[in-house]
Amino acid sequence: QVQLQESGPGLVKPSQTLSLTCTVSGESITTSYRFWSWIRQPPGKGLEWMGGIRYSGSTDYTPSLKSRTSISRDTAKNQFTLQLSSVTPADTAMYYCARQYSDWSGVFDYWGQGTQATVSS
Repeated sequence: QVQLQESGPGLVKPSQTLSLTCTVSGESITTSYRFWSWIRQPPGKGLEWMGGIRYSGSTDYTPSLKSRTSISRDTAKNQFTLQLSSVTPADTAMYYCARQYSDWSGVFDYWGQGTQATVSS
């Protein structure tokens, strides 16, 4: 059974960098074809895919956030991390990590429970 768990600070000040970690159990993040994503949902809005990292270590980002987003991984800890820089209150959201069986499958089949991140001074 694959399980994902997000962790990180719940409160971040404007202009700072939000860092979140997703710890994966039940499967290696380097398993062939897997794609590991970060997705967020601001209050009252829909889900927004932010970006992801492949089993190979290559990354993709949504264009609107690309300049502020970095996704990396620690294969020894079986974790991948989101860094979102220069945050504003508009970045307040529930943040989820999720798995795709492959990056062409189009389906997120495993999700973390989500972690709330609030940007406020």
